[in-house]
Amino acid sequence: MQKSYLELRSLKTFEERFEYLRLFGSVGQSTFGFDRYMNQAFYNSREWRILRNKIIVRDNACDLGIQGRDIFRFVIVHHINPITAKDLENANSCAFDPNNLICVSDITHKAIHYGNLSLVDSIPKERKRGDTCLWKQVFLRQ
Repeated sequence: MQKSYLELRSLKTFEERFEYLRLFGSVGQSTFGFDRYMNQAFYNSREWRILRNKIIVRDNACDLGIQGRDIFRFVIVHHINPITAKDLENANSCAFDPNNLICVSDITHKAIHYGNLSLVDSIPKERKRGDTCLWKQVFLRQ
């Protein structure tokens, strides 16, 4: 079954989108095997970097494109339908198709490939004034 960004956008919750994308892989499972150099060349190409930036803007750098789930560290642009060395070898359009791409955080990406929803915080932590300053936290509790 081919999945798509357009179909993914019809799912409203993070949990629904996660289950739609989940791959049920196992840690250590080879994706490109000895052809890893192809993967590296692809992800370092100018064409990919330009497309990656467009996808980040489209999704507002939000995890699974869900507003309010901002990604504060490195944004991963995930292929909804995983690409293979053969796809790159044959210049398959799926590698550069925006309908096959979505922004994810590192932990969400790992959970999609190798885990389950329990690895991901379901509700983003609400930030409060002074929550990163320890002396203010102690003072505010008194």
